[in-house]
Amino acid sequence: MQRLLVCWLLCLIPALATAQDEPLHLAFKGDLLSLSRTQLLSREPLPDTLQTPLGSVWKLFVYSWLVDTDAREPAYECRGQSKEEVYCCTAGGKIERDQALVKSCGLYFEPTRLGISSADWRAYWQTRQAPSWLLNLASLQPDTRVPVAELLRSLALLPAQDQARRVLLDVVLNAADGNVVGELGSRLRVKTWSWRGDRDPASRQGGFAGWTADGTPIWAGGRGTSQRVLREYGPALATVLPASWPAETGKCVEVSLFSRYPLTRVLSGGRVAASGPLQGDYRVEFASGNQLDIHSDGELFLMKDQLVARLDREEYVARVLQREATAEPAEAAKALAVAIRTYLLQNATRNGDCLSIDDSSQRQRVAPRPASAEARNIAAWTSDLVLAGSAVTYHSDQPGPDKLSWQQAVEQANAGQRYDAILLHAYPRASLSRWDNPVASCEALPAAQDWLQKQRRGWRPRLESETGYNEVSTFAVCRLTFGRPYVDRERQRIYVRGVLSLQDRLDLTHEYLHLAFEAHPNGQDENYIEGLARHLLLE
Repeated sequence: MQRLLVCWLLCLIPALATAQDEPLHLAFKGDLLSLSRTQLLSREPLPDTLQTPLGSVWKLFVYSWLVDTDAREPAYECRGQSKEEVYCCTAGGKIERDQALVKSCGLYFEPTRLGISSADWRAYWQTRQAPSWLLNLASLQPDTRVPVAELLRSLALLPAQDQARRVLLDVVLNAADGNVVGELGSRLRVKTWSWRGDRDPASRQGGFAGWTADGTPIWAGGRGTSQRVLREYGPALATVLPASWPAETGKCVEVSLFSRYPLTRVLSGGRVAASGPLQGDYRVEFASGNQLDIHSDGELFLMKDQLVARLDREEYVARVLQREATAEPAEAAKALAVAIRTYLLQNATRNGDCLSIDDSSQRQRVAPRPASAEARNIAAWTSDLVLAGSAVTYHSDQPGPDKLSWQQAVEQANAGQRYDAILLHAYPRASLSRWDNPVASCEALPAAQDWLQKQRRGWRPRLESETGYNEVSTFAVCRLTFGRPYVDRERQRIYVRGVLSLQDRLDLTHEYLHLAFEAHPNGQDENYIEGLARHLLLE
């Protein structure tokens, strides 16, 4: 009897594991993919019968209507009168449209608050050949079930999707404490959704709907909440999502090529090229006597004795990457691409609708020919991603404060580090953010950082005698906006209120010690850490 029971349990365990590990379904480009947490399991044509609850995706359609009709609705003010405000703002605060979409603030998009009538809604969507479920304003509810194929067709034709795609990059940036953007880069621009399970109302199902960076509609659904889906299926999604050239590649970047090297003439087929747009292969002769072959597909312009390139932003990033480094190893190249884009944002000047920057070793050097497929792939994978929170520079082989060393990045990538870890090492105070809304999650406290650096030198003899102490090479001290001081070990950031009072300095010392003893049990012993902090600071 006991043997039968053991056999029955052994048979049951795989079934239970399968039930807990249902695949994620991903609808994309007419196919339905099934994914485990690490890889693609199967691919088949997307059936017309597959349905999904709308969940929070209904808010995306209201957002689109507001943008496309040029609405001027008021911000939503949180007064602490609804438990749903947890998705919006704290009592006394308010939230605007873009952030309401990212945070999934349903109270913001309530049609009654916005004054949207059923008749106006129906008329608007009828002219856009929308499906029946979208025509009925009352059907815009989380539990409304819609065919996935129809949802994707609606997303493909959705007005204002360019703006929605830009804003929804913040969803990926904020998911799983930044780990999702580390896995996927900027390839997904999606609204998350979660709802009750189909078979068990006590369980949850979730996923996302929106677009890839190139504007292709995409939907995903699986067991658990949307955040669980993004967190746990990131590795599998990374294997199937393409790094396609983004639909919005930024307004033009105007580059003065060879700005520090005067040229004498530009030749085409042995003859001097005329001023104007260039098309084809050319040879540039410099006053120094050097020569260089270049190529233009109409993006280079000869203006008397000056060559000017007018590039979209991501092509600019790819050309700088090609000129300054290489596209391999990929994680190092991704880190450098983000640094290049951030440097452009921080240092370019405005020239009408364009950004203007010189091509020089004092700025960024730009390849005078179309970027390679490999460099463009890296730019596409990281499109729109920048760093916020610190000034960004880089060098071929010399690291420094807020300076990425390409040589060191290559070593880190070859050791298995991901691009976001490489960036964090070079720019500890900076956060990955998006081009048109660079917001730092770490508001630096330079006075506190300087005080701690100075104190560490005096503490070193005492601390090096303590078991488990490991002096931290790079860390950041950030402003604490609410709650108790704490340390973010993954990003090596210390969050405190300041350094002015004795309690502030004690908090800063305490949290630094947590970081320095991270790899030892002493780091988890609050009494030990507090006692050591007081000894260092007060005795």
